Amino acid sequence: MKRICFLFNHDQTHQVAHSLPIALALAARGGHRIVLAYARDAIRAEIERQADPALLARVELVRLGLKRADTRLLAGALERLVPATKLLIYRDNLDFFRSFDAVVVSEKTTLLLKTRYGLDNVKLIHTRHGAGDRAIGFNPESAGFDLVLVSGPKIRDRLIKDAGLKPEQIALVGYPKFDLCANNRFADSFPAPERPTVLYNPHPSPKLSSWFRHGAAVLEAFRNQDRYNLIFAPHVMLFERKWVVTVDPPSLAQVVPPGPEFAREPRIHIDTGSAASSDMSYTNRADIYLGDVSSQVYEFLRAPRPCLFLDSHGVDWRGDPNYLHWQAGPVLESPEGLLDAIDAAVASHPDYAPVQQALIDATFSLSDRPSAERAADAITAFLEGQKRG
Repeated sequence: MKRICFLFNHDQTHQVAHSLPIALALAARGGHRIVLAYARDAIRAEIERQADPALLARVELVRLGLKRADTRLLAGALERLVPATKLLIYRDNLDFFRSFDAVVVSEKTTLLLKTRYGLDNVKLIHTRHGAGDRAIGFNPESAGFDLVLVSGPKIRDRLIKDAGLKPEQIALVGYPKFDLCANNRFADSFPAPERPTVLYNPHPSPKLSSWFRHGAAVLEAFRNQDRYNLIFAPHVMLFERKWVVTVDPPSLAQVVPPGPEFAREPRIHIDTGSAASSDMSYTNRADIYLGDVSSQVYEFLRAPRPCLFLDSHGVDWRGDPNYLHWQAGPVLESPEGLLDAIDAAVASHPDYAPVQQALIDATFSLSDRPSAERAADAITAFLEGQKRG
């Protein structure tokens, strides 16, 4: 019996659904001891909201915290700007992590356990989060994991080409988030729900996002019109702090939230960070996707529908694998005439539908077997030293 920790060490809940289904699948088998470790009470609440109670009863839930006084002081000084607690959790809980055969995570800061703290005997397994095209998802850090679970051949091939992973480090498992979230759907209260609904889903990175330059104009386009409903549900980290700091690409910007006039508009639903922002409730409800570089476009395209994208930074995107998803619909350089552009995107969707399907086939390797079960198979085989097919 192996001891396996599923670590949920993030400020927000958006990564939970990428690894929780795998933990529950392993727990149902009963062959290993499964521990779910979390650092925030909101994460535990999201785990309990999404998990089958009968399966959750078969795992151990552990809350991690900062134990040292100097660590708590440092985190308090920095937390308003950067996720200091998230990074310092590792140093204060090394004995906890050392007790496991494997730690399963959806993000990369856990590599500190190896690179900084020397826990080489603990296997690190990466589930990734999302299936997008941003360069940060394929940087060399990915090669630091002992096993990487990927959703489809697009991800596998690019990890080998760009991040230097060996094929034996990778398991093709599908998309476990679909096992939990594919049937979620936002129950809207629009006064005319029969009107087509647009989902505007900007990314938080100031050098990639459309929000900082064009977001207010996008929202303004949907005021005082009767053609579309709008769901404004950005990446949950956009409004997590007053300032957004990103490492790749390096950027810093103050975040200005939408004005109260937009919240008063009945045709506009604003959600700046609830669980619905990342559990597919909105991607399943919307008829049209409007965004920039968020990986949620692929969750939306699980059922191909019209898309359009805002290029707020004058990107030379054609042929760039970091913008592969921009082949799924028209690309706008400004929100001027946005509603007419949405009309045109809807009308031209038949031209883009084959491309969208090809993108989905490359991004998600799905089968009749649930993705979480395939991921559980891969983890079990890896830890038991079996050769994966």
